[in-house]
Amino acid sequence: MSGRGGVHNKHKQWDGVVPLDSAADPSRIFRLGPHLYWEAAREPLHQGIDANRSCGVGPGMSFANGIKESVGVVGLVPCAVAGTAVKDWARGTAAYDSMVRRAKAAGGEVKALLWYQGEKDTFTEEDANVYKESSERFIVGVRQDLGLPSLPVILVAIASGRGYLEKVRHAQKEINLPNVVCVDAMGLPLQEDNLHLTTEAQVELGRMLADAYLTHFLG
Repeated sequence: MSGRGGVHNKHKQWDGVVPLDSAADPSRIFRLGPHLYWEAAREPLHQGIDANRSCGVGPGMSFANGIKESVGVVGLVPCAVAGTAVKDWARGTAAYDSMVRRAKAAGGEVKALLWYQGEKDTFTEEDANVYKESSERFIVGVRQDLGLPSLPVILVAIASGRGYLEKVRHAQKEINLPNVVCVDAMGLPLQEDNLHLTTEAQVELGRMLADAYLTHFLG
């Protein structure tokens, strides 16, 4: 969920527009940067981390702004890699190992994992058929490797994809593990590529994730 809001197909460059709900708050919202140092968070949140893609607005900053009044200082550990299937996040892969390394480098206790992934798994029936099992294995592995057996996970049922979209969405909604909740991105507006969420949709998704965290896990 690195975020492509405001990145348009023609030039593959972010338009620089930051909505109010995604604004930086240098005294309360921080990110673990690419060199594992804490720094003030701002859009694009994944700049320098998801290095293979042009990054734009994602849901992370509006999520942080949505919870900061309730939790105080927010530390975000962005780890997304665009265009990956869930098998690319299996234990031992570069993406998985980098995520675990970054989470451990953050120090303290991770309070939740926000997981927005799955479009690539809609390309083939083979990937769609094993999505639920692979995702559950991923969550169990993360919890074990971080020593957090009850780590809250908020996953997003995707809004777009290819021929097996509904199969993957069904799998996402059926993941059967404790402390896992799902928010549904279907119906949020898409960019002209009919794949990536618009800037406004990314902001709204961040609000939805914040509401889910405050409702289910804060206490």
